[in-house]
Amino acid sequence: MAGTADAIVIGAGVIGAAVAHELARDGRDVLCLDAKGAAGHGSTAGSCAIVRVHYSTLEGCAMAWEGFHDWAAWRDYLGAPQDEVLAEFRQTGCLVMKTEANGRLARHIEMSETLGCPYEEWTAARITERLPIYSLERFAPAKRMDDPAFGEPTGGTLSGGVFWPTAGYVTDPALSAQNIAAAARRAGARLRFNAEVAEILTQGGRVAGVRLADGDEIHAPVVVNVAGPASRRINEMAGVTGDMTIGTRPLRQEVVHVPAPEGFDFETDGIIVSDSDIACYCRPARGNNILIGSEDPACDPHDWVDDRDWNADFTDQWTTQALRYAQRVPTLGIPSRMRGVVELYDASSDWIPIYDRSCLPGFYMACGTSGNQYKNAPVAGRLMAALISYCEAGHDHDAQPLRFRLDRIGHEIDAGFFSRRREINAQSSFSVLG
Repeated sequence: MAGTADAIVIGAGVIGAAVAHELARDGRDVLCLDAKGAAGHGSTAGSCAIVRVHYSTLEGCAMAWEGFHDWAAWRDYLGAPQDEVLAEFRQTGCLVMKTEANGRLARHIEMSETLGCPYEEWTAARITERLPIYSLERFAPAKRMDDPAFGEPTGGTLSGGVFWPTAGYVTDPALSAQNIAAAARRAGARLRFNAEVAEILTQGGRVAGVRLADGDEIHAPVVVNVAGPASRRINEMAGVTGDMTIGTRPLRQEVVHVPAPEGFDFETDGIIVSDSDIACYCRPARGNNILIGSEDPACDPHDWVDDRDWNADFTDQWTTQALRYAQRVPTLGIPSRMRGVVELYDASSDWIPIYDRSCLPGFYMACGTSGNQYKNAPVAGRLMAALISYCEAGHDHDAQPLRFRLDRIGHEIDAGFFSRRREINAQSSFSVLG
């Protein structure tokens, strides 16, 4: 059976749904396909859903600062009716520890000032006043628990940090993708689930649609790859990887879920913390729990996997992350039962996403987004819609990249920053931090 659309979006995670939403708002007949049974049930569901505004590049900071305004006015962004149940954005703020590894945040402060993004410099005393369960002993460089020096302080204490008050987290990332999918439907988009793409169709030297695993064909002059951890496989189907200097691969990640220490309500009084001294980040979670993720230090395994065949069980990485965080919070109780999330990231070569066209006319990519782009989903949707309109109107984005206006913060970026053909960005953190 064959069908047609103006544009096919492959993937209904938080970014894929946002791309479908914006393309439909532009008046296109959009069909969004997802191999899972509902929007946001792939890697989006495993996201820590942190909304922060500090990145290692000005473009990353600008996208995130723009995106904050969407999350802060979530119902307005969606145009959702008052009776629709929405994911909740909780604005806790985010503290980043000053360390040698991050240059004591000098560049981050400079970028925030450039963009007019509020921040506060916190002393060590201010940190322990706000987080009395914290010890500020230094432990860098990060180690694994089987290292004989693990847990041994390396001398001195952290001197302070920078707090960004506009940061926070979304309570239910899968629901947030479903919220955007509902907005896309209101704009006229169609969504089809349990729909696995098996082939990218071409005709006359450009994309012509997709063939699904069940044999159905959908014909369209525009196809957008937002397939998350499957994005590399989809790009290979399209035959576009040879044109890319930046690649993407599925990376297995574990997130720890532990109860907060007795006597401190982390759910109510906790904040997001990024701490390169112990190579962990954390955020509050329901039931007075703490989610703990790795900031990808060199000592941790980088488990590149097949997105269709990987180990979804916890490993000793769970315990290593929990014990690293216990260095900062000595009263942390670590339960014998492992709880948390094991999921895949769609990570690019330099951990900066690809928002771009491809060498196959009509085939576009929003790839390499996992780990640090959840918060940018609404902005990425607008960027991709603008890029597609720009290219389909005959402009050469490779030779003359789109200039994209971030209206909420009054800033313009060169969309070529996210090119598939860029050089590895040396300013990147080369980690989940972006």
